[in-house]
Amino acid sequence: MSETLSVMLAAGGTGGHLFPAFALAEELQRRGIAVDLITDMRGDRYGSGFPARKVYQVPAATLAGKSPIAATKTAFALARGTQAAHKILGAVRPAVVVGFGGYPTFPPLMAARLRGIPTVLHEQNAVLGRANRMLAKRVTGIATSFDRVKYLDTALEAKATFTGNPVRQVVIDAARQPYDTPAHDGAVRLLVFGGSQGARYFSDSVPPALAQLPAEIKGRLQVTQQAREEDIERVRAAYAASGIAADVATFFKDLPARMAAAHLVIGRAGASTVAELTVIGRPGLLVPLPHALDNDQLNNARRLAESGGGWCIEQKDLSPARLASEIERLVAAPQALAAAAEAAKRAGRPDAVVRLADFALQMAVHGRG
Repeated sequence: MSETLSVMLAAGGTGGHLFPAFALAEELQRRGIAVDLITDMRGDRYGSGFPARKVYQVPAATLAGKSPIAATKTAFALARGTQAAHKILGAVRPAVVVGFGGYPTFPPLMAARLRGIPTVLHEQNAVLGRANRMLAKRVTGIATSFDRVKYLDTALEAKATFTGNPVRQVVIDAARQPYDTPAHDGAVRLLVFGGSQGARYFSDSVPPALAQLPAEIKGRLQVTQQAREEDIERVRAAYAASGIAADVATFFKDLPARMAAAHLVIGRAGASTVAELTVIGRPGLLVPLPHALDNDQLNNARRLAESGGGWCIEQKDLSPARLASEIERLVAAPQALAAAAEAAKRAGRPDAVVRLADFALQMAVHGRG
């Protein structure tokens, strides 16, 4: 491919969409290919310093309700976004546009179709999302993170390829650290994080659960937990009152390294979380976000549990007493943790970013030909 070739990525400003796009940008740049990003007006709120030649922002919206007014507002925002993206693509002239799902991906992919530019849609979850179902029939190719994806019908499967969910280089680096099976009387490192939609729940549920553990186990715990700014002090106070060593913060820039150091990860079941857990090879006790559209997190967590790489417990079934019981059971059986870590590693796809880059460039060549 020519060094002057460029690829446009389209991803909304959430970690689940932005992180795999980040990984693909890294891989394309390693190949000498220019990368640009179109995102929504939230921009890079994770401060990742996205590795793109230029970052463009266009209007987008997610359907927030079923009323005609809400639908009209969403349609108007997407139309304005498509018009803006159409102008950008005319100036940049990328060889292919790769979208990472959600309604913010809609304007760039529709604009690319109008301009005759090949398009790739990447689905991170085990369920084809609603916006992606609208786009799937209109794109050149579909890349999936799971070998089986709900709602990907026979007609769509013909243009779909299983690539896996790309992870950033920092995750690949962390994956080099082997799992350190906890000693029977040694420290047990727990990592707890839930993202923007889970931090409050875990702040409310995990400290009281760990407080119920026997003193001998509490003395061995080393907890790292993400919490919202307004919850940090009460979470710290709860752990201090229980005699549990804890590092509590709103955000950890070195989260992949902390994941690699953990004996057990407790979190939601977003696509990037599952991908990073499996590439690094760490056992996860996953609590899917309830009431999510299409139950994407529940499907993600179940797939990890089926592989033996972790445990899926729905929030409605997870009382503090049950969480305490689960942790006590696992601490008493370190080989079960080690076996889950090994199973998670087997399920990982560290080559996903290479496979996705290959697929996207194949679509670019096919579209040009």
